Amino acid sequence: MSSGKKHRLDGEATEAQKIKKVKTTEDAPAGDAPVTEKKSKKDKNDKKDKSDKKDKKEKKEKKRKQKDLENGDDAAAADADETMVDAPASEEPVSSSSSSSKEEKKSKKSKDKKDKKSKKSKSTNESAAASEPTATPPAAAAAEEAPAVNGTSSNGKYQQTAELAAVPQAEVDAFLKDNHITIHPAPTAAVRPILKFSHLPPSKLLAKGPFKTFTTPTPIQAASWPFSLAGRDVIGIAETGSGKTYAFSLPCIEALTALPAKTSGSNGAGAGRYSTVHARAVIVSPTRELAMQTHEAISSLASLAGLSAVCLYGGASKDDQRNLLRKNTGADIIVATPGRLKDFLSEGCVALDEAAFVVLDEADRMLDKGFEEDIKQILGQCPPKEQRQTLMFTATWPATVRVLAESYMVEPIKVIINKNKPGGEAGDGSGNGTVELQANSRIVQSVEVVDPRGKERRLLEILKENQRGAARNDRILVFCLYKKETTRVEQFLQSRGLQVVAIHGDLRQEQRTRSLEAFKAGTTSVLLATDVAARGLDIPEVKLVVNLTFPLTIEDYVHRIGRTGRAGKEGKAITLFTEHDKAHSGSLINVLKAAGQPVPDELLKFGTTVKKKQHDAYGAFYKDVDMTKKSTKITFD
Repeated sequence: MSSGKKHRLDGEATEAQKIKKVKTTEDAPAGDAPVTEKKSKKDKNDKKDKSDKKDKKEKKEKKRKQKDLENGDDAAAADADETMVDAPASEEPVSSSSSSSKEEKKSKKSKDKKDKKSKKSKSTNESAAASEPTATPPAAAAAEEAPAVNGTSSNGKYQQTAELAAVPQAEVDAFLKDNHITIHPAPTAAVRPILKFSHLPPSKLLAKGPFKTFTTPTPIQAASWPFSLAGRDVIGIAETGSGKTYAFSLPCIEALTALPAKTSGSNGAGAGRYSTVHARAVIVSPTRELAMQTHEAISSLASLAGLSAVCLYGGASKDDQRNLLRKNTGADIIVATPGRLKDFLSEGCVALDEAAFVVLDEADRMLDKGFEEDIKQILGQCPPKEQRQTLMFTATWPATVRVLAESYMVEPIKVIINKNKPGGEAGDGSGNGTVELQANSRIVQSVEVVDPRGKERRLLEILKENQRGAARNDRILVFCLYKKETTRVEQFLQSRGLQVVAIHGDLRQEQRTRSLEAFKAGTTSVLLATDVAARGLDIPEVKLVVNLTFPLTIEDYVHRIGRTGRAGKEGKAITLFTEHDKAHSGSLINVLKAAGQPVPDELLKFGTTVKKKQHDAYGAFYKDVDMTKKSTKITFD
């Protein structure tokens, strides 16, 4: 017999035995033990099923009772009680006490869940109500949350004073409108402009009265201080002479005083020739003169707070500047030109890894073609942008550098003082997000179209006309385009008996400083300069600016004439325009019209077309676009 057949027969025999066993069990008498055992088991199972059903019923009743109690339905609760009382005692399971305790726990959990849901819905309603536009009372405005801060750059505890919170909103709106201030994103009631120095939050620095000689903050100071004091990144765009230096100096000092004190091992003091000074704030300026001027202003505030500031610039002894860095406790604040700062960084004399506060003064030029790589290297040695506070202040903000500047900052607040376009926001009307170029509205501008060969003779006449009688000692600043031109004009005027001094790039730093100091002190009333003096220099009491030769760009023109009419005073600017400058006629006409100044017919003859700017690398084929806007996707069917 094969193994497969044998296996099949064994299976059939086993199945037959099972069937026989089942039949024997079914035919057994009632009194047999197996049947009795099965019946008892069945009765127990039935009893257990009844008990389970009763438990389920009681659970449902208790849940219904709990629900009725929560809803305040007393009648339903009473019915539930009657039902529970009428229930037969014999039908209660043995484990009724344990099951009831479990039920109580479950009902408690369900109640807790409902309470949480009700609280959540309540908080949601409150937040929705808070998001609705409602008038914020002055008292509550002071308690609103301050703006977010960047990393470790500031204590972020700015809170406006009760005096500022009590100022009517109509007065704040009038201030913003009258000064043509645009803030983006729009400010809230917790960050109102600081209209008076008394509105500043109290501090050890302000207790010493550093602003006693000033009446009120300038518009750029009033609008930017609430954000910069709170630790936010700020871009300030305002006309020349608007007080941008103090706009970043005050927040810088307040931010540094809030940081922990320096340890002796981190400042480089007395540690030898090659020790490293770890600056906590760095301010970068495009020119030596502007760096020296900024250093002078911020040093006056730093000394009141027990901080030190050092100025680093080219044309002076490196050893002397190293000694200044290591003097006492090192330098808390470094004001520098890009070239000299790079030298000290490469030598290891200065480190910016602890620089919590960074300022780019005259930011458009700092990030322009000559300084762009320098700034990238300098900022690359500072802490990440999330761990520092970065401020940029300038008079112009071209789109070509705006995108690059914003890459160094974290959600910057833009404060724009644009008197040519009241109430306008950045990007209005330009198509590329630029802020329209503007000149100081307090400056009276006049343009004279002259023969190129008669410029020097006309300059001599202008100087004599504006220095007669009581105006004999009025300061006049004359701008030339080239260094050789400056030297030639200086010799020409001196040969005519005039006392003049000059500053340009071919002079040693000592000579430039001496000439500038003589002009500021009034020893000499006429200063000849190239564009080195056009950016940011605060020369007091300049009554007249003369453009002997038109600059290469309209932006430089705005900066040149901005040396007069500073600190709220009136000024005058005279420009000698020739046919060699006709490429700039359209831009100049636009600036004159925007400032409400007369446009001579001789200038209109050169045309009103604005020459398209050319890129250094791409030439006239370069398109100036706003890279922050998303591109439009084009699909074809």
